[in-house]
Amino acid sequence: MPWFADLVSAITCLAWLFLLCCRGFYWLMGDGLTDKRMKEHDGVSSWPKVCAIVPARNEADVLGETLPSLLNQNYAGEFHVILVDDHSDDGTSEVARNIAQTLLRQDRLQILKSAPLPNGWAGKVWAMQNGLHEVPPDAEYVLLTDADIRHPESSVSRLVEQAKRQRRDFVSLMVRLHVESKWEALLIPAFVYFFAKLYPFRWVANDKRKTAAAAGGCILVRRELIQTADGLTPISGAVIDDCSLAKLVQSRGATLWLGLGSDFASVRRYTSLAEIWNMVARSAFVQLNYSLWLLVGTAIGMTLLYLVPVVITIAGICLISLGHTDWIWPGMLGLVAWCIMSATFVPILRWYRLALWRVITLPAAGFLYTLMTIDSAIRFWQRRAGAWKGRPYEMH
Repeated sequence: MPWFADLVSAITCLAWLFLLCCRGFYWLMGDGLTDKRMKEHDGVSSWPKVCAIVPARNEADVLGETLPSLLNQNYAGEFHVILVDDHSDDGTSEVARNIAQTLLRQDRLQILKSAPLPNGWAGKVWAMQNGLHEVPPDAEYVLLTDADIRHPESSVSRLVEQAKRQRRDFVSLMVRLHVESKWEALLIPAFVYFFAKLYPFRWVANDKRKTAAAAGGCILVRRELIQTADGLTPISGAVIDDCSLAKLVQSRGATLWLGLGSDFASVRRYTSLAEIWNMVARSAFVQLNYSLWLLVGTAIGMTLLYLVPVVITIAGICLISLGHTDWIWPGMLGLVAWCIMSATFVPILRWYRLALWRVITLPAAGFLYTLMTIDSAIRFWQRRAGAWKGRPYEMH
């Protein structure tokens, strides 16, 4: 057994050293987009026209928190919001209209009813496609944002400034997700951490690499890249629409940037494990291209990275205390791997303003996400339809 423990602990430790140094420093999370930074480095001489598209399906309960933040933007250029009501049955359009009237911002808001959903189209992508048809040809940028995102009043200015100053065609922000419930605090920071490990932010912004990714809650993109003859048709059925969109515009010659939006926030709440589980299981197997081999590799990799260091360290301490000195080496390697793992989780905890003791919860989060991914595959194999906002969908 010690020789096997030696081997596994060595592999795990080397894997963490590789991730620490050779994976685009993903754990540092990349640059943020702050108001202070914009004021200090204003690179815009004239502000272009921007049109926002907000796909909304049964969002009446959150629009009161989020829509005013868009309608009250202090953007110096021309700015218009198109809210695409994706066949809501909760009065989403009426709520949006009342908000605009209360704020005296009716001139800034257009409410559009989405056309019937065609076969092969994902609802959100179809809603965005409907919105694109209404974007005027003189708009330089399109802001794609979810209905549950609360923007700072300078968000459009900052996004445009970032695109202009960095010469980026596609700017996306990872907004701060809600982390108040116990399950949110356990799983949401880990979700962002795993996303950054999969798509290192620095690699996305590096034109020499072909890493394409985005966070769908907030995307600013040049209009001509998506308002084309085929528009979003190439990604019509995409469940992971944000990263699919990033790959699409990159194939059309776009330069990308992905960063953190510290004061951009999602008001969507996840009060139970089941809500987060279903959110992840909806798309996890899609991310693996429905591959059994990638699923097996992912399960093994997640076990080696997040469970083995903990198990070997604890086993080593117990066995060494009983006189099994041959466990010193694997125990030390397991501890080193665990320490590296914990250290890489610190920046995201600080970003979320959570206590640093939560580094010890990362292995548990990794284990749960592995189970969610396996469940996602099982749902696909059983041809069990999922649902989003009350609308069934199938993974293809």
